Amino acid sequence: MSDATLRELLRGKHAHTDPIACAEDLPARLAGRKIEGYPHSIWQIVEHMNYWMEYEIQRIVGGPVEYPEHAAASWPSKSGPENDAEWQKTVARFGRLLERLGELSDSGPEILNQQVRGNDPVQESASSTVQTVLWQTAVHNSYHIGQVALLRRCLGAWPPRRGGDTW
Repeated sequence: MSDATLRELLRGKHAHTDPIACAEDLPARLAGRKIEGYPHSIWQIVEHMNYWMEYEIQRIVGGPVEYPEHAAASWPSKSGPENDAEWQKTVARFGRLLERLGELSDSGPEILNQQVRGNDPVQESASSTVQTVLWQTAVHNSYHIGQVALLRRCLGAWPPRRGGDTW
């Protein structure tokens, strides 16, 4: 697939909802609310995406980053933000990380084809490029943005102010 498709997945074009639009107009009280039978709130999902985007960006740029011992380390333990300011901080971080991923996706073949070192036993045995890591991150985010959209529907908060499919 093309780099244009990668950018579209990162920022939500065509069949994918804009991830920022999914989060930006939601009040903290809804972002932190859990739906019966579902394990995570929207805030927890966005923080989880933030965790992994930051992790992968640090891995790409060669910074020190430790792979979590357990998956639970990538999820917040509390269900929601303390207040609107904390939620807005989460959304702003989400936007900055998506922007950085977009910049990396636009960086050209000299960067996209660079090898990225793994940080856990599974990753160490396989070679990845920057482009591969970006694709994996885009797919991970797409999965979770679908969850956010579904939870917003369940909370009666769909579509976002900037729009989203309603059928």
